[in-house]
Amino acid sequence: MLYYIRLFLQYAITLLAALTINFILPRLAPGEPINAILPEDAIESMSENQLQRVLADYGLDLPIFEQYWNYITGIFSGDFGISVALGQPVWDSLIERLPWTLLLMGTALLISTIIGVSLGVISAWKRGNIADASITGIVLFIGSLPPFWLAMMLIVLFATNLGWLPAFGAYPIGVATGSMEWYTEVGKRLLMPAGALALVHGATVLLIARSSMLMSLDQDYIMFARAKGLPQRQIFFKHAFRNALLPLYTNVMMGIGGLIGGALVIETVFAYPGLGSLIVTGVSSRDYNLLQGIFVFATVSVIAANFLADLFYPLIDPRTRKGN
Repeated sequence: MLYYIRLFLQYAITLLAALTINFILPRLAPGEPINAILPEDAIESMSENQLQRVLADYGLDLPIFEQYWNYITGIFSGDFGISVALGQPVWDSLIERLPWTLLLMGTALLISTIIGVSLGVISAWKRGNIADASITGIVLFIGSLPPFWLAMMLIVLFATNLGWLPAFGAYPIGVATGSMEWYTEVGKRLLMPAGALALVHGATVLLIARSSMLMSLDQDYIMFARAKGLPQRQIFFKHAFRNALLPLYTNVMMGIGGLIGGALVIETVFAYPGLGSLIVTGVSSRDYNLLQGIFVFATVSVIAANFLADLFYPLIDPRTRKGN
């Protein structure tokens, strides 16, 4: 129980620090707060009273500590303010786009984990031969490519040259939502962005899986199992692979943070209607409320993934329960 209390306090402090930095950074940017809300030509045509009224509407006329308190309480109540660019609450914009980002991330995480773990384990089991060298070399090459470049190459190949898949968007226009055709088109539009994200993230998963498997294969209990004459299949699944999953689980969970960043870039390339497109909108219009809401989501997601990894690790590895 003490372990979980310490864990909760540790991540609570980390979350508060991250949210505080997220609050401070936009306010350190050059210019007055009004510059983040209105274009320059609109500011020049407004009177001082009108400008003060706009600042009051957004709570920017309050003392900085009161702004900070409203910011923190607003996060936990779902109030991120009004998006200047979209003209609606930031929370509504996030909820509207969030399912598409989660669909993209979930699909990419599933594909990258399955393929990365499978190839990494095979590569470790076949270490030193041509299969190991080929798998590792190809995956390292793909994983070293910038995600946006890889995404554009997929568009050129499968959309432009072959014409197999749509190049942008997440759903078809003019098709009844919920119909079989609609789901089919959504799946087609998901293949390239999820594939690009999975290829980049899968390289990391493969290297972790290979390293974990090699460490497991070098342990004394594997040598003892072979000396006992146990079948290779039993040694592989019951002893080596089972123990290799422990560090792999931790690294995959902690890698979700990188997956979030990659998803936002991939969404921009494919014009996918997730949070990535909101970032482009927020940056181009200097909509700090919108950007702040997205960064809060990304921060909370990364911290939550790490928290879950630490939370469930004692359940997966009984050896870590001692002294908790």
